[in-house]
Amino acid sequence: MKYYFAPLEGVTGYIYRNAHQTFFGQIDKYFTPFISPTSSKGFTSRELNDILPEHNQGMPVVPQILANNAEYFIRTASELTKFGYDEINLNLGCPSGTVVAKHKGSGFLAQRKQLDEFLEHIFAKVSTKISIKTRIGKDSPDEFYELIEIFNKYPLEEIIIHPRIQTDFYKNKPNMQVFKDALALSKNPVCYNGDIFNESDYRELAEMYPSLGAVMLGRGLIANPALIGEIKNNHVIDKQVIRAFHDAVYAGYKEILSGDRNVLFKMREFWFYMIHLFAESDKYAKKIRKADRLRDYDAVISTIFQELDIEETLLREF
Repeated sequence: MKYYFAPLEGVTGYIYRNAHQTFFGQIDKYFTPFISPTSSKGFTSRELNDILPEHNQGMPVVPQILANNAEYFIRTASELTKFGYDEINLNLGCPSGTVVAKHKGSGFLAQRKQLDEFLEHIFAKVSTKISIKTRIGKDSPDEFYELIEIFNKYPLEEIIIHPRIQTDFYKNKPNMQVFKDALALSKNPVCYNGDIFNESDYRELAEMYPSLGAVMLGRGLIANPALIGEIKNNHVIDKQVIRAFHDAVYAGYKEILSGDRNVLFKMREFWFYMIHLFAESDKYAKKIRKADRLRDYDAVISTIFQELDIEETLLREF
């Protein structure tokens, strides 16, 4: 089985990825938060910093593009190739309302004729390997059966399937019947993504689909960055390693960001997920949100690591 780290805007940037690789690793591919090209050439400073080779040394990184304009995708892919990337991922999964309103992400799934033309165009012009991360439809799971016919026309590196529709966002259960059909129907390699929060979730998936070759983890892995080690090697979570990982991310943000407010904003995003790793942590989560100075934040974090125990099983709480 291959293990991929899903991208999450605001959380899994290069500082986070480097720290995760250092303290946990065992990831076959890290996917970057999406790049959203426009008519303006070049990358934003955030996008550029996230993809610079010197910020991703020793890591298997796949840049992700959010686009419905073939020329923008082709131009961006060309620039990414110059940086040495040999695979690019197309985001057809983002359920955000602002993204969908522009017919991007999972909003593009409703425009299947345009999507087919887009794919035909980019595969004719881009020599780099292309993978797709997708939902199974925008409004109905039945849309997937037309979508898979489109995807099967192109030599995808792989198709990463989150078996929810756009309007589910992250609620409701993944549609495992459609995913089962996807495994049978896809002419391209398939990776599963969705609701793997603990080792038990992973074992259930692997037993259900023994032919599955790859799984992408997102929120569950951000909440428990040691999850792959638990799955692969039965490693017990080491609270001191978690602390060292936190400190590396924290130091990275303090180095590149100015002012307590900007650093605290990033660390609140970090803890929105990882606080679930600790038992009886609700009041500490509130203290993190209320901290407006780094020294106040430091005191809360010290208390968390001194007083709280790791949850035995990470549940679907976020």
